[in-house]
Amino acid sequence: MRIITLNCNGIRAAERKGFFRWLARQKFDVCCLQELKAHPEQLGDHFYPEGFFTHYYPAEKKGYSGVGMISRVEPKKLQVGLGLEEFDREGRYLEARFDNVGVVSLYLPSGSSGDHRQESKDRFLEAFLPHLKKIARRKREYVICGDWNIAHKEIDLKNWKNNRKNSGFLPHERAWMDRVFGEAGLVDAFRVVDPRPDRYTWWSNRGRAWDKNVGWRIDYQVATKQLARKVKSAEIYTRERFSDHAPLTMEYDWPL
Repeated sequence: MRIITLNCNGIRAAERKGFFRWLARQKFDVCCLQELKAHPEQLGDHFYPEGFFTHYYPAEKKGYSGVGMISRVEPKKLQVGLGLEEFDREGRYLEARFDNVGVVSLYLPSGSSGDHRQESKDRFLEAFLPHLKKIARRKREYVICGDWNIAHKEIDLKNWKNNRKNSGFLPHERAWMDRVFGEAGLVDAFRVVDPRPDRYTWWSNRGRAWDKNVGWRIDYQVATKQLARKVKSAEIYTRERFSDHAPLTMEYDWPL
């Protein structure tokens, strides 16, 4: 099972930069997309790859947020949203259930644009942890893919000392991630196979961060325990740039 996740920072912009041409060569089973910044009626046929099942869940506000999923197999069931009005208006959660696994495309709020957004992010964290615990108790295995907008540990960003007071690396956010991987019983699947430093998925557009690899690892595939034991490989693709994020591709020895 080969799963890709990417924060597009605008799916139409990513398409212009060659993302869908690259995707067509990947032999993937599921691709999770975040930050679509588009509504389905704004997307042409080439945003719906032939032979795949494509679902887009936009935010109400145009040009903002939204998540999507492209899968080789048709999902048995789709869950659109979390039943939380504040966040469902922003198109942040899309869950597909297949025979042997559930896959989620998640776009967790960012708090970097001001205190009001950090407060919204904190409300999401409080509401989302019980949902993650519920997922971990289900019989079906799960992988929650997407932009979590939190770097968990010091190894997960280059300038961690200078970012301890910034959204995305705040102590309470990191403590929340501890709970995801502790009491909720979920696993950072990437770190099962790649313990190395300097492995980032997002780079600021300022100060030549991409060229210098001054980045953050904030895009994850978070798996239930049994599925995490089946991780085979992980790759962050950086040979082309489709977004300010890079695609994260992981393979699991597990049927879809």
